[in-house]
Amino acid sequence: MKIGFIGFGKVARNLVRLINSENITFLTSAQNRSENTIKNMEESDVEILDTFKEVATLSDILISANSPNQALDVAVKYGKYSKGIYMDLNNISPKETLEINKHVNNFVDGAIIGKIDSANPILYLSGKNLESLDFLNDFLEIRKISENPGDASKLKLLRSMYTKSLSAVLIESSEVAKNLNLEEEFFDILSLTEGEDFKKSALSRINNTKNSKKRKAEELEQIIDYFENQDLTMVKASFKKLNR
Repeated sequence: MKIGFIGFGKVARNLVRLINSENITFLTSAQNRSENTIKNMEESDVEILDTFKEVATLSDILISANSPNQALDVAVKYGKYSKGIYMDLNNISPKETLEINKHVNNFVDGAIIGKIDSANPILYLSGKNLESLDFLNDFLEIRKISENPGDASKLKLLRSMYTKSLSAVLIESSEVAKNLNLEEEFFDILSLTEGEDFKKSALSRINNTKNSKKRKAEELEQIIDYFENQDLTMVKASFKKLNR
C-alpha cells in the first residue's frame, strides 16, 4: 500500500512515525518545498517524487496536510488525480470540507484530536468507504463518525467552541483571583473537584491562549459564522474577551 502526502509538516512526520509497517510505502514530493521540509522528508525515510501530481496518481490513500488556507486549492489541483481515498486533515471549516467534497472522489474528512505530534493522537473520520481505513487501528486510535463528509470537522468546531470559551473564562477568573491576592488558593480549591493536575493544565491553557489569542479569536469567529443560527451568547462573549 502507498500513502501519499501533499505537504510534509508535523502531521505527516508524526503519521509516518506512527504507521510503522513494512507493507506501507510513504510518498511525497519536494516540489516547491523549503530546504528544511526536504530535510525532514529525508530524515523520515519517505519516497520523494518529482511532483505532487505523481504522488496523487500513485497513492492508494492521499492525505492533504498542509495549511488551512491551501486546503481547497490543493484538492482542486490534485484531487482529480487521486484514484483511492482522499483524506483532508487540515483544520478547516465544515463549509470548506463540503466544497472539497465536490472536487474529489472517495473523500474522507479527518480531524486530529490531541497534539498533532503526540504519541497517541485520536483520528476522527467521516465519509464513504471508511472500512478501507480500518487497518489504521493497528497504529493509532480511529473513530468513525458517519458517512457524511463534514461531520468530523463539525465535531472539531464544537470542541473548539467549548475549549476556547472555557479558556476565556479561566483567564478572567484567574485574573480576578490574582487581583484579590488569592490566585494560589483559587487553583487549590478548583483542584479539589477538577483533579490534582488541574493547576498545571490550567496554567498551560492560559499561557497557550494568551500567546495565540489572535489565532484563537479568529477560530471563534469562524465558529460564530458557521453556527450563525444557533444561540452562541457565551462564544460571542469569549470572542470579545480574546480580542481585548
